[in-house]
Amino acid sequence: MPDTVAAVAEHPPAVDVGQSPGSGFAPLLRVVRNQGLLERRRGWYALTITVNALFLAAIVTGVILLGNTWWTTLLAAPLAVFSARTAFIGHDAGHSQITADRTTGRVIGLIHGNLLLGMSYGWWNDKHNRHHANPNHIDKDPDVVADVLVFTGEQAKERAGFRRWLTRNQAWLFFPLTLLEGVALKVHGFRDLRRQTPRERAVEALLLITHVVAYATLLLTSMSLGKALAFAALHQALFGLHLGMAFAPNHKGMEMPDPDGERWGHLQRQVLTSRNIRGAVLTDWFFGGLNYQIEHHLFPSMPRPHLRRVQPLVRAHCRELGIPYAETGLVDSYRQALRHMYEVGEPLRAE
Repeated sequence: MPDTVAAVAEHPPAVDVGQSPGSGFAPLLRVVRNQGLLERRRGWYALTITVNALFLAAIVTGVILLGNTWWTTLLAAPLAVFSARTAFIGHDAGHSQITADRTTGRVIGLIHGNLLLGMSYGWWNDKHNRHHANPNHIDKDPDVVADVLVFTGEQAKERAGFRRWLTRNQAWLFFPLTLLEGVALKVHGFRDLRRQTPRERAVEALLLITHVVAYATLLLTSMSLGKALAFAALHQALFGLHLGMAFAPNHKGMEMPDPDGERWGHLQRQVLTSRNIRGAVLTDWFFGGLNYQIEHHLFPSMPRPHLRRVQPLVRAHCRELGIPYAETGLVDSYRQALRHMYEVGEPLRAE
């Protein structure tokens, strides 16, 4: 993984006008570092990776043993859940949360991304690095570029034809569209191979193709073509839905920096554009720690189990500086995100 995101907590970008460099974030960083919250948790991740691998192996074994019966398709749901867990591990590897060694982190990411999911680790890291550097920035964050969905009124005005219809109805269509996200991520990964260096391309392409061949072989040798297609469709749809539910509340409907306005510092840029989800252990597990989106954006290399521990420090620091700290319940987070998308499409519905 490139060092940009992993190092941003150690060397935050410029801060607000009128503050000395690092004055908003540096005191918090010192406290966090002194409490050891940036230290790796290799044992925790080793256990997490092992348990996840065992569950995946158990599900694959179940598919083989059950064989050519519609009951086998029921295993598509747990496979989707643990595919999402696999994606979260790859995400953490990309942020250097698991290990500071770039080679080891890349190997973990390639295994969990390319080999196990058919998703390009290199593509995801490139895109995700740019998102972390400038979250919700309309000109710099690839996650808010006008595509299937749009996030500002200016983007909505440019829509035409079928895309204009999508924008008018995007709030209602959001969750149905996430059913396609699992496949879309794979397609993006294959397309990105052209951008990569020959050496990276060879490794990533080999692992991506290996995944496709192994996945198809597992299903087609275990069940009929019709059942195999049904299993794959259900698995990929639920996998996409799970990821969509994990990522949707994080930034949608939050502040969007004015490209021509005052430049925000690291603390403001990451806190004002992010939203946390309240919850306990089950919420942490379901979201892969991304329910602590503010803390994750402030300290992207912080190990997942430390995010809950650092939250009180971040909340108190924001309160002291008068910076809004957004945190809400799970259902309300979706309501806020969908309301924002609904309001963006409102002018088109009034035509």
